[in-house]
Amino acid sequence: MAKQMQGNRADKACHSECSEESDFANRKTPAHWLPRLGLLLLWALPFLASAQAPNLTDTIPQGRFLRPTVRVGEIVEYELTYRHAPSLEVIFPDSAADYAPFEYVGRRYTPTRTRRGRSLDRTVYRLRTFALDSVQTLALPLTILRGRDTLTAPVTPARVRLVRTAPLPTPGHTPALRPNTRLLPVEARFNYPFWLAGGAALLLAGGGVVLGFRRRLRRRYRRYRLRKNHAYFLAQYARHVERFTLSRSLTNMERAITLWKNYLSALEDNAINSLTTKEIVRHYQNDADLSLALHLTDRVIYGNQFTEEETETDLAFILLRDFADRQYSRVLEEMAK
Repeated sequence: MAKQMQGNRADKACHSECSEESDFANRKTPAHWLPRLGLLLLWALPFLASAQAPNLTDTIPQGRFLRPTVRVGEIVEYELTYRHAPSLEVIFPDSAADYAPFEYVGRRYTPTRTRRGRSLDRTVYRLRTFALDSVQTLALPLTILRGRDTLTAPVTPARVRLVRTAPLPTPGHTPALRPNTRLLPVEARFNYPFWLAGGAALLLAGGGVVLGFRRRLRRRYRRYRLRKNHAYFLAQYARHVERFTLSRSLTNMERAITLWKNYLSALEDNAINSLTTKEIVRHYQNDADLSLALHLTDRVIYGNQFTEEETETDLAFILLRDFADRQYSRVLEEMAK
């Protein structure tokens, strides 16, 4: 009986303890807290994602050779790319950068491309090398501008292997040389020094001729000008005389006399075109033919003593023309002395 009563008491104690634990669990997580917990998780999810996302603004510029091998003196292309934030100002190396052990030949670049908040810059450099290292490395740094600060971004080194065109010499063995006497075509070029020297020699020779025969050349040129002007005067003078003969107009006579005076002024370098008839006759030592011709023309033009006969006017025109011919011949004789 005593054992049975103790077992009943133990069962009651266990039942009471289990009921207390279940009541405590029900009180700790009530059902109406679940919606609030879900909203809290949704609100904190973006912060958790941003904390776990990688930092894409700190990417390293990538440089690589577009071919794994290169020969001595052969052009090889080196590609340099950089992905960065669109607001970042990046400066790629130019021809003044250090490309050792390579030499700069040229470059081509691609405009900046921006997609999904990321910008891509790409430049391809054309290089060549004359170094004999088996493996050659190149790393071109980029320049980043941030306000007044200038930062240098390191670039992943790129390697290229040198392909040798000749076998390595063995110690104590001289390689065999192969002669090549075949002529290669050479493009013809303009020989600037030769032609400049020739032009300078011609100029000197021409200057010497001009200095040595200056007086004779000047005399011949002046004689040529006098002959040309005299022929022009005779043609124009004959035209005015012919017009006067056809129209009997005093205007044509005045034009002929004015042409005659201007020609003599240019021939003898004087100003007889501004002198009166008496002054002109006195200037030429009272030449009889000149005095007669000028008096006949003055009587017709200023005295209005015009006759229908053509003898006097024709005589005046002939005397004036002959006087101009005599003066032209006299000037040529003086030049020949």
